[in-house]
Amino acid sequence: MAENTEKRTDVNELGEFGLIDHLTKNFPLKNKSSFKGIGDDAAVIDNGKKMTVISTDMLVEGIHFDLMYSPLKHLGYKSVIVNLSDIYAMNAIPKQITMSLAFSNRFSVEALEEFYSGVKLACERYNVDLVGGDTTSSPKGIIISVTAIGEVEKDKLTYRSTAKVGDVMCVTGDFGAAYLGLQILEREKQIFASSPGVQPDLEDQSYLVGRQLKPEAQKDMIETFRKVDLVPTSMIDVSDGLASEIFHICKKSGVGAFVEESGVPIHPDAEMMALKFRIDPIACALSGGEDYELLFTIDPKDVEKVKYIAGIYIMGEIVEASEGIKLHTKGGNIHPIKAQGWKHF
Repeated sequence: MAENTEKRTDVNELGEFGLIDHLTKNFPLKNKSSFKGIGDDAAVIDNGKKMTVISTDMLVEGIHFDLMYSPLKHLGYKSVIVNLSDIYAMNAIPKQITMSLAFSNRFSVEALEEFYSGVKLACERYNVDLVGGDTTSSPKGIIISVTAIGEVEKDKLTYRSTAKVGDVMCVTGDFGAAYLGLQILEREKQIFASSPGVQPDLEDQSYLVGRQLKPEAQKDMIETFRKVDLVPTSMIDVSDGLASEIFHICKKSGVGAFVEESGVPIHPDAEMMALKFRIDPIACALSGGEDYELLFTIDPKDVEKVKYIAGIYIMGEIVEASEGIKLHTKGGNIHPIKAQGWKHF
């Protein structure tokens, strides 16, 4: 019998973005209206006066969430938010979503109603319409697929590939809290598994746990950009970890970055919990993920526009690619940054 010598490549060898690049490299855009395809937070369709932006994400039980500690209402809310975040990362305003579910027979109508109550809350909070979707059965668990659709004027559209040397690097919010909230939830899950009678102890860490279970997208910040007439030179949402997103902007833009540790915002609750878990707080902030904040760059002449906006922090600057991507620590040392955020495979 002849041996099967067909090559088999494990998807882990390529990673999420390497796999996407590999599978889609032979799909050139053919339609004039297809303004931007794969490679950013959202695709862009040219509709004349305004551009339509479209993003799709999937959430799979056991991979992206655990129903042991994720209430269905919170999960419905979060499934919308993670998609709207991609639309805001293009400096666009989300308008519609579609919601598709595949679920096993362990989910009752009442359970699905609870999930959709979270979806409804997110739609109301962010002023978006649920306009379609699909439902089907699954042999196990629940799989969620959401498509978000938004719009933006051509002159406000922002990519991750347009940062320039000399640009100032900024972030919104704070980092590491969602990761530490997840650590608390995972710890209590393990304790419950070994001792079912023990009540969960979330240590009154409502901020950290809330950042994990019920994140928010940066609607208010995008609206603020418009009020102060600011268009970032590049932007990306922080879902897989701050360090990973810095690498995405630098790779797509062909630049390097110099990051000040003192410029990376960390919530006091996150800092204290990181120390309790014996983790370096800056490591949580750079590699944690699921913060759904915005990382963006601006022209130096626009620094005055962001200087006094609450919730925006100047974190560093864009440099030549040859200078690499480095962290200037509070102790005065300079280290290369490693992208160690969420891996999808």
